[in-house]
Amino acid sequence: MSKIFITRKIDDAVIDELRKSFDVEVWDSEDQAVPRDVLLKQAKESHALFTMLSDQIDKELLSDAPHLKVVANMAVGYDNIDVQAAEKAGIIVTNTPDVLTDTTADLAFSLILATARRIPEAAGYIKEGNWTSWSPYLLAGRDVHHKTLGIIGMGKIGQAVAKRAAGFDMNILYHTRSRKTEAEEQFGAQYKSLSDLLEKSDFVLVLAPLTEETRGMIGAEQLRSMKDSAIFINVGRGPVVDEKALIDALKNGEIAGAGLDVFEKEPISKDHPLLSMKNVVAVPHIGSASTETRFIMMKLAADNIKAVLNGEKPLTKVSV
Repeated sequence: MSKIFITRKIDDAVIDELRKSFDVEVWDSEDQAVPRDVLLKQAKESHALFTMLSDQIDKELLSDAPHLKVVANMAVGYDNIDVQAAEKAGIIVTNTPDVLTDTTADLAFSLILATARRIPEAAGYIKEGNWTSWSPYLLAGRDVHHKTLGIIGMGKIGQAVAKRAAGFDMNILYHTRSRKTEAEEQFGAQYKSLSDLLEKSDFVLVLAPLTEETRGMIGAEQLRSMKDSAIFINVGRGPVVDEKALIDALKNGEIAGAGLDVFEKEPISKDHPLLSMKNVVAVPHIGSASTETRFIMMKLAADNIKAVLNGEKPLTKVSV
């Protein structure tokens, strides 16, 4: 019987379905990553791995996994997996695209609103008993409606954010590898160079995947070119941004604030400089974290595993 190793505790219904046909072992923790030595041992013995973004599926692991046929990553991104090494070893890699588009777009727009309107700061203010009177500029934030939103990475999630922004009467700019005429027609989005987008946007939203081209693409020079009233939002990948440059830009008033779902190193430490800044809203990589969407992601990853182990075509194979 083929063996599946699941690197995190997931919904019992998904596990039970897999157990009908396969030998399934689960790292039984919801919030602690599987230790590297355990992952290496399980990979050596397993025919399939059900993985999370926190699991490094690298050349070392793949070269010593003689039975492994498929790695199913429960995420759209797969920068934690050496896809080329997997392909060379004849191992299929799958991800979970599309099913989390709207949920992640909701989170991205929530960060825009929460940062602009200082929602976490205001919530803390009232809970700490600091609200003693009304005043004209008490916790006054910035309007979102009728402002300019610049989207870096206009894939499906970017277009879903553009749809939401259109409802706020925002002017939408975007920068991506190839023009998206459908976004231009539906939402009035305008294609711009990266420098143009940064200079003109009131909100800059990064949704770009992590590649060699995008790593560090937002650095000190790019942040300096933004309006000093602008707010920077990252729901893509942490290393797309030079984090030190971002900290400096926030400290020096080069930009007004930041809303961050992703970080250079995850999990971020509680004493990280970004977490002490009142003008930063930081959340722990929860872009797709609704109960409905996470269950669908689990099921899609499981269905990919079932398909490969049964000699069928996977639903969402990653191609190099």
